[in-house]
Amino acid sequence: MVNYTVAQNGNINILIRGVNWIGDAVMSMPAIHAIRQAYPDASISLLVKPFVAPIFENNPLIDEIILYDDSHKGITGRLRLARMLRKKRFQKAILLQNAFDAALIAFLAGIPERIGYDRDGRGFLLTQKIPHDKLDRKIHHIEYYLNLLKNAGIDPAPARPWIYLTHEERQPARQMLSQLRRPILGINPGATYGSAKRWFPERFAEVAKWFQMETGGSIVIFGGKNEVDIAQEIDKHIFDSKLFLAGSTGLRQLAALISECDVFVSNDSGPMHIADALITPLVAIFGSTSAELTGPTSPNTHVISCRVSCRPCFDRTCGLGDLRCMSMVRSDEVFFRIKDALPVKKAVFFDRDGTLCKDADYLNRWEDFEIFKDMDSIKKLKAAGYMLIGVSNQSGIKRGIVDEAFTKSVNEKFMNEYGFDDFFYCPHGPAEGCSCRKPEPAMALWARAKHRIDFRKSYVVGDKDADMLLGRNIGAKTVLVKTGKQQASEYADAVFDNLAQAVDGILMDEKDI
Repeated sequence: MVNYTVAQNGNINILIRGVNWIGDAVMSMPAIHAIRQAYPDASISLLVKPFVAPIFENNPLIDEIILYDDSHKGITGRLRLARMLRKKRFQKAILLQNAFDAALIAFLAGIPERIGYDRDGRGFLLTQKIPHDKLDRKIHHIEYYLNLLKNAGIDPAPARPWIYLTHEERQPARQMLSQLRRPILGINPGATYGSAKRWFPERFAEVAKWFQMETGGSIVIFGGKNEVDIAQEIDKHIFDSKLFLAGSTGLRQLAALISECDVFVSNDSGPMHIADALITPLVAIFGSTSAELTGPTSPNTHVISCRVSCRPCFDRTCGLGDLRCMSMVRSDEVFFRIKDALPVKKAVFFDRDGTLCKDADYLNRWEDFEIFKDMDSIKKLKAAGYMLIGVSNQSGIKRGIVDEAFTKSVNEKFMNEYGFDDFFYCPHGPAEGCSCRKPEPAMALWARAKHRIDFRKSYVVGDKDADMLLGRNIGAKTVLVKTGKQQASEYADAVFDNLAQAVDGILMDEKDI
C-alpha cells in the first residue's frame, strides 16, 4: 500500500503534471529536481496516473502525489478532478505531459499560470507557451523536460534520475535473492511499447546459459503481467539457480530487486530506465528507438544497437516484417558486454572525518587537519587486494563554510600519499534531497560503476550511523570505529576502537569466509 503525504503550506503552490509511461517518468526526475531547486519553499504536488505514481514514492522533492485515476474518466470525471485541484489554490502548473488533456485540466482548475510545450493544439490554454518544433525527436528526453523549464525561466542545476528506495524495501529484495548463487544477471525481455523494441527470447536464453556456465551465477527473469509468455520462453531453457518473477512484482519491489542484481540486461523499456536511475550495471538493447533520445545515462552502461537504414523508426511493430534491427544484435555481443559490466573487484569504503582523520567540524584549513596515527595500517588492505575508496558528506560546502577546492585537495592527499584509488564527496545540504548524501548510496554506486566493485566482497568503515546504513543499503559489511561521532551503532556488523583494529578485523573476517 503506497502512502502519499499531504502537501504542506509553502510560499507558492505548484502543480506538476507528470507523464504516463514509467520510462518517461524516470527521465522527468531531473526536471522535478530543478523545479524544487528553483522553488525551495514551495508546496509541490505531482499529478500522475496510479501506474507510475510509486516511482515517486519517498521522493523528498515532492510534497504530495495526486492520483489521476479511473474515477476521473470522461467529462464529469475531469470536472471532478478540476474542482478538487481548484480547492488546493495552485498558483502555477508546469505540464511535463504533452497532452491536450493536461492543459485543459489545469485551465478548468483555475490555475493562473500554466506552462507547457505549445503542441497538441493546446496553446490557447497555456499562459506561457514553450515552442516545441519536434524537440522530442531531436534531444534526449531528459533534456526535453529540462528545456521546457529553461524556456520558462528556470535554470536547472545538474541532476540525474534517482529512485528513493528505503532500507526496508532493499532488505526483502535482498532476502528474496539470497538463495541464488552470485553473480546475479537480471533479464527484462519485454517492452510495453511494442514488439519492435523486443530482442528475441531465444537469444536472451542463450546469453543466460552462457552467463551461468562462465560465472556459476544465477538468472532472475522479470517482466510485466502482459509479458509472462515472453519470459516463459526464456525460463524453459534455464534449469538451475534461477528465479521467475515476470508478472508478480509491484513497481517498488521491481526497483528494489533490480538494484540487487549484479548486472541487468534489458530492452528499451521502463525497467531499463529504473536500472539506469539506480545505477545498476546495465546492458541496454535498442531496436526501433534511439538511445540518443531515450537511452540510459549512468556510468557502466553498455548500449547495443545496429546500424540499419530503417532505424530508428519509432514504430511499435516492424513495418518491413523482418525486425532486422534486432536480428542483427548477436547473442555473443550482448554476453561480452555483460561480462564487461559485471562487478568483480573488492573494496573498502572509508568515511573521512572521524574515521581517517580527526573530525574538525567542517574541516577548512590545513592547521586543523590531523591524520590518525594508525593510518598506515590501511596499506595492509591494499596488499590484500582491496581497492580503497573514500566517501564523505561535505555539507559545509553548501553552507558556505567549507571551500570545495580545499575539500578536493584533502581528498587528493589521501589518494597521493595513502594509496586511495578514488575519493567521492557530497557537497549538498541535508534538505536538498540528493542521491549522494549518505546513507543514500549514489557515491558508492558511482564507485562501483567506475571501478567494477562487487559490494558483496566489500566493507564500509565509518564513525556514524549514516556510514553503517550506507553499507546496509549497498549490501556490504559494516565496520564502526570509535574515533569519531559514535561509540556504537545498531547497524554495524563489527565495532573497533580504532582504524588499525578495523583493518585487522576485516582481514580476519575475510579469512573466515
